[in-house]
Amino acid sequence: MMDTIRRLLQEHGRLHMPVAQLSDFDDLYGAGLTPFAAIRTMLALEEAFDIEFPVSMLRRQSFASINAVRNCVNELLTAAERRAA
Repeated sequence: MMDTIRRLLQEHGRLHMPVAQLSDFDDLYGAGLTPFAAIRTMLALEEAFDIEFPVSMLRRQSFASINAVRNCVNELLTAAERRAA
C-alpha cells in the first residue's frame, strides 16, 4: 500500500522534491503539495484502491503526510471490507 501511495504522490502531488526523500511523517504541504494536487492525488487513490473519500475526509489533515494518507486509505478499505462481509 505504501508503495502505491508514494508512487501516486510522486505522479500527482507536484512536490518540490522526490517522494523517496520524504519520511512517512514529513509535511506534504511543506514539500509543495497544493490543494489542487491533493485533489488529483485523492482521485488517483480512489481509482487505485477502489475507494471513495467521503466529504468528512476532504480536509487538509487527510493529506498532511504520507502516514495521514495511509491512515485514510486504511480506514476506507476497512469500512469497505465490513460492508462486504
